[in-house]
Amino acid sequence: MYSLKTWLLYSLLFSVAMIKVSALNAAEHDQYDVLIKNARVIDGSGRPWAWLDVATVGDRIVAISRNIDKPARKTIDATGLVLTPGFIDIHSHSDSLLLRDGRALGKIHQGVTTEVLGEGFSAGPALGMRPGGAVMTPQGIARWNTLAEYFSVLEKQRTSVNVVSYVGLAAVWECVMGKSFDRPTEQQFLQMEQLVRQAMLDGAGGLSSQVMTPPGSLAETRDVVRLARQISPFDGLFSIHIRNEGLGVFDAVEEAIDVARQAEVRLDIIHLKIADQKYWGKMNRLIEIIDNARDEGIDVQANVYPYTRGNNNLKSIVPPWAHEGGDKKMLERLASTETRERIIADAENGIEGWYNHYTAVGKDWGRMLISGEHQYKGLTMDRVFALRGTRNNKLADMLDLLIENGGGISTVFAHHDEPDMLLALRQPWCSVGSDGSAYAVEGPLRQGNPHPRNFGTFPRLLGYYSRDRQILSLESAVQKITSLNAAKLNLDDRGLVAVGKKADLVLFDAKVIIDKSEYTAPFQYPKGIAYVIVNGELTLTRGKHNGTKAGRVLRLSERPRDELR
Repeated sequence: MYSLKTWLLYSLLFSVAMIKVSALNAAEHDQYDVLIKNARVIDGSGRPWAWLDVATVGDRIVAISRNIDKPARKTIDATGLVLTPGFIDIHSHSDSLLLRDGRALGKIHQGVTTEVLGEGFSAGPALGMRPGGAVMTPQGIARWNTLAEYFSVLEKQRTSVNVVSYVGLAAVWECVMGKSFDRPTEQQFLQMEQLVRQAMLDGAGGLSSQVMTPPGSLAETRDVVRLARQISPFDGLFSIHIRNEGLGVFDAVEEAIDVARQAEVRLDIIHLKIADQKYWGKMNRLIEIIDNARDEGIDVQANVYPYTRGNNNLKSIVPPWAHEGGDKKMLERLASTETRERIIADAENGIEGWYNHYTAVGKDWGRMLISGEHQYKGLTMDRVFALRGTRNNKLADMLDLLIENGGGISTVFAHHDEPDMLLALRQPWCSVGSDGSAYAVEGPLRQGNPHPRNFGTFPRLLGYYSRDRQILSLESAVQKITSLNAAKLNLDDRGLVAVGKKADLVLFDAKVIIDKSEYTAPFQYPKGIAYVIVNGELTLTRGKHNGTKAGRVLRLSERPRDELR
């Protein structure tokens, strides 16, 4: 298992060697496909920028020099622009949206060239008791049952971004257990292990475990270890949404580390945060826990998104026990006089070990904003209650709202604070991912009132936090969305501007780049991204998507390491 330091060392040594033979490579090509002149290059390694020209042929960078004087099919004068590797979104939820519109408009406009999918409920496997995957595409209904079949569907539909996917623990669990909360038998665990191994052979990048809510929360620590061991022979990444981000956050991070220790896997903690106001200001303690594990030799890293609000569902306020059997059974319990008062009491008072979004925001309905496609979209819950004439018994009215809407309403919760987020962001092992999806500002993918991170994560990091707030240098900010994420995923041919690497590139104006999306007006693309190149193909030109779909499915594992030696 390679550490980031080792991965960067190998990559930089490779880059130095390739630059030395750049002249030889240039001599091999009478004409370049794309030549970028006069760029301020930030190569993704964290090193200071330099004025350079960069040339590509096919899907590769073939020449880097102070002055490249050779013809090209397309020459871009990058005067005044910064050239970086394409951004790698290590935490994305575009699994179905990419099939509905492969242009990935919301991501390409941010400079994202690779999306990493599959948190918890990955697209595949969808076998046994889990219904098969089905999405309406422009060509008709696409169907699949395995991760391999999902990858094939993506390739047939074509996308503008590259795609990596984990295999999700929740998906595997539901394939075998359905909506049951029963404890799996030994035979059922063996079936889950086989499903994980097969997904790795299909090309999954690792295992993603969402253990905060069912069915992932049903998995005990020993169960997660057992499934995580299946990815170790492939050097897969274990990506975890920890069990509790509130008052149980310290134990939850310790649990994640213990899984990595026992399963002998690399660990990436999804959107590291302290999401309960009672514990705000204690991020230094989480950092100490992670640093101690790293000192022990456990490769623990994390990612954050540069916002202080998260997106979940209003039904997350309903206690875990009431979710058994899925939404249909939950709705019956919400309406039943036998269980309704117990649900309200548990939501009001909490249950030991359960992360309760309601108590985490101080029971403040004004810190919950409806983000789904809904008659109340864009409104905070206090305004919703005012419109409904609800002055008392607001938890009860929230249950009625869930009943009226089939059991779920996407909601943004203001549950963590900026100083904690920024302290985590500054750590050398912390990268950035959006936790968002490839929505669009118009057309069928303009849905609901989504979190601004869907449109602004990466420009916000580079513009607001790096340039305006000077929280990070621009070189460090770029590294956190390029080579650091590439190293976590063993994407050896991406994440750096270097000869021989894939030509995933972004050109932006560092003086202008900024996010525009807001919580109450989310459908706005960012400013400042001028060009995006994916696998050597211009996809965003002068800030406009040109329709190109040059993305690829990146199958990361396929064979255990022993077979690759």
